Amino acid sequence: MPLLPRQRLRLSGGAELAYVTAGDAARPALLLLHGFPGSADYFRGVAPELSRVAHVIAPDLPGFGASDVLPAPSFPAFSQAVSELLDRLAVGPRYIYLHDFGAPVGFDIAMRAPEQVLGLIVQNANAHRTGLGPPWAPVIDYWTRPNPDNEAAATAHLTFEGVRNGYLGGMPPDVAAKIPAAETWEEDWRVMQLPGRMETQRALVRDYGNHVARFDELAAYLARWRPPALMLWARHDPFFDLAEVLSWMQALPRMEGHVLDAGHKLLETHAETAAPLMADFIRQTRRAASGMADFA
Repeated sequence: MPLLPRQRLRLSGGAELAYVTAGDAARPALLLLHGFPGSADYFRGVAPELSRVAHVIAPDLPGFGASDVLPAPSFPAFSQAVSELLDRLAVGPRYIYLHDFGAPVGFDIAMRAPEQVLGLIVQNANAHRTGLGPPWAPVIDYWTRPNPDNEAAATAHLTFEGVRNGYLGGMPPDVAAKIPAAETWEEDWRVMQLPGRMETQRALVRDYGNHVARFDELAAYLARWRPPALMLWARHDPFFDLAEVLSWMQALPRMEGHVLDAGHKLLETHAETAAPLMADFIRQTRRAASGMADFA
C-alpha cells in the first residue's frame, strides 16, 4: 500500500512537523498518534475509510518519519508540537487515538482541553501499571537507578532486530505472515539512524517514566470526564500486557472492547477489521451526542 502524502508545518521553535490530513475539515477531527517504531504511515490502511466520517490528522511525531527532531525531546514537548498543529489547523472537538508512545502525547492533549475530547480509541496504550509486564523490568530499573549499565539494558531494543521485533515480536507465525513487507521496518530503521533520531528514542525511554508517574492523574481524568472509548487491543503484543485490558475496562465501564489476534502493530495485519470498528464508533458517538443535544 502506498505511503501517505505529507504536509509540513514549521513550528514556533523552528523544527518542522510532517503530517497527513484526509477528509472534510468540517467533520469531527480524528487525531491519530503512532507509536514505536513508526510514523503516520502506520495508519495507511485505515485512513481512507476513516476520512469518510472524520477529518483525519496523523502527524509524524518529532524525530519519527519525516518530522524534524526537537532540541529537547520529551512527551510534553511532543504534545506541545502536536497542539500547535491542531491550533494552526483550527481543530476543535476531536477523537484521539492512543497507541504506545502516542499515548502520553494524546493524554496530555486530552487533559489540557477535556471538553474538546469526543472520544478515545485505545490500542495497546498504558494508563495503569498492569500494562508493564516482564519486558519492562530493565526499563523500570533504569528509571529507578539511572546509570550507564541500566540505560544500556533499557535501550537494548534500539537495533535493527529490535525495530523488526516491534512488528513481528510475540505473534504466531500465521499472523506474522500477514505483515506486508520488510520494507516497512527497514524504513523505520533507516530513519532511526539519521542525526538526532537515536537520541530522541533514548530520551523517550527515559521520559516514559514520567508518564507512568502520572497514572493517578490519568485515572482522575478518566473518572471525572468518562470519555466515550473504543478499545482495539492486540493480544500478542509482547510490550503491553493483556492485564491492561481489564484495568481500562474498570476505569471506563462503558468502553467498547475488542481483543484481536494481532501483535504490537495491529493495523499492519488487522486494518480491515479495525477501520469499520473505528468508523462505527465515531458514527455512534456522534448520533448519541446529537440526540442528547436535541433532548437538552
